[in-house]
Amino acid sequence: MSRFEIKMPKLGESITEGTIVSWSVQVGDVIKEDDVLFEVNTAKVSAEIPSPVEGKIVEILFQEGDTVAVGTVVAVVDMGGDDEVSESPAGTAESTKVAAADNVASDASAAARELPEAQAAKSEDERWYSPVVLQLAREARILQEELDKIPGTGYQGRLSKKDIKRYIIRKQNGGAGVAVAKPDVTPAPKVSAAAAPKPVSAVSPVQGTSASVAPRPSSATATSSAEGIEVKEMDRVRRMIADHMVMSKHTSPHVTTLVEVDMTKLVKWREKNKEAFLKREGVKLTYMPAITEATAKALVAYPQVNVSVEGYNILFKKHINVGIAVSQNDGNLIVPVVRDADRLNLSGLAIAIDGLAAKARVNKLTPDDIAGGTFTITNFGTFKSLFGTPIINQPQVAILGVGVIEKKPAVMETPEGDVIAIRHKMYLSLSYDHRVVDGSLGGNFLYFIKNYLENWNE
Repeated sequence: MSRFEIKMPKLGESITEGTIVSWSVQVGDVIKEDDVLFEVNTAKVSAEIPSPVEGKIVEILFQEGDTVAVGTVVAVVDMGGDDEVSESPAGTAESTKVAAADNVASDASAAARELPEAQAAKSEDERWYSPVVLQLAREARILQEELDKIPGTGYQGRLSKKDIKRYIIRKQNGGAGVAVAKPDVTPAPKVSAAAAPKPVSAVSPVQGTSASVAPRPSSATATSSAEGIEVKEMDRVRRMIADHMVMSKHTSPHVTTLVEVDMTKLVKWREKNKEAFLKREGVKLTYMPAITEATAKALVAYPQVNVSVEGYNILFKKHINVGIAVSQNDGNLIVPVVRDADRLNLSGLAIAIDGLAAKARVNKLTPDDIAGGTFTITNFGTFKSLFGTPIINQPQVAILGVGVIEKKPAVMETPEGDVIAIRHKMYLSLSYDHRVVDGSLGGNFLYFIKNYLENWNE
């Protein structure tokens, strides 16, 4: 029989483990591709993990409540056929894709030329396809290049059987409604093992990613260590936040720069347009889309800020993915990501930010919603704070803090001389990693955002 190993998937950047909340299958169950196998929970999200293959469950290696490292086999599926063991997409996808490509190629030489072995994934960064999807693509004579551009709705954007069938039907009907989008895959630069730092063991849901997990105390209940003192254990998310913040301060030499921004033009524009915007777009017009737009344009102008550091290597990111810190109902924070923020207009940013914030507050974010951020914005102004000095969201190298907008008297230069006027002012703070961002770069980057907002042009 052909055995397929289901492994604990990686549910976010730098995630190293997940806790199995519940199993949806039992040993002996016959499953189809995309049937839900189990639900997994991390500090960031909960997600239902679908099966990439169809077959029979022959082994379940962990129980509900077990915390399992990423890449560990949690179940085994009998697919029928020979005895060769396949691997899940969470592990090394090479053997699975090569084997699938071999099976497809063996049916006909012409089809083999359409989906040759050379196109099989050679690393985890490349897109993974199930044998069923490859078979359907071969039968429809879809080339590998075309297959890579078909949008997927499965787990982490994976192309499901439904996706490929829908695409084939539309293509056969003359191409009506066929949407092809280039997959958002940016191979990471190669880093030597000697130069790369050791990975950290878990992930924080707040302003960051990697963090080591604190050991769980023996008792989760509140205890009293002295009269007048109540001791409560941190919940799992708060422990992850605490560890991550300490790790970030130890990793990056933090420097913070502040500027005061005259927001008067933007405030007046928003007051004039907010009602029409709500009717047209269906979301409220806040200041965050404008601030995110200014930040995205600054990242285009100063790509040295849109990087991460591995050892003595600087990794320049090709995509500008801006994370927006969101406060959740339980008091914790999470950072959903607006992907390719530089390619969205103001309406697109407003809709994206509103949708992610709504999902975050009810804990409905998916792994894709929080992965891949290259820069983070945190809004202190929500809590009426003038400014703050935020901690960098590792492995990023900078984070923007947004203060509250207040009316203040300010000196204005006019042709008749200086006058004092009431203006809407706001502080912006930029914390950056002094290993790769110097004062000149940090100052110019922040001034770009200030200038863009002060000279707002609708």
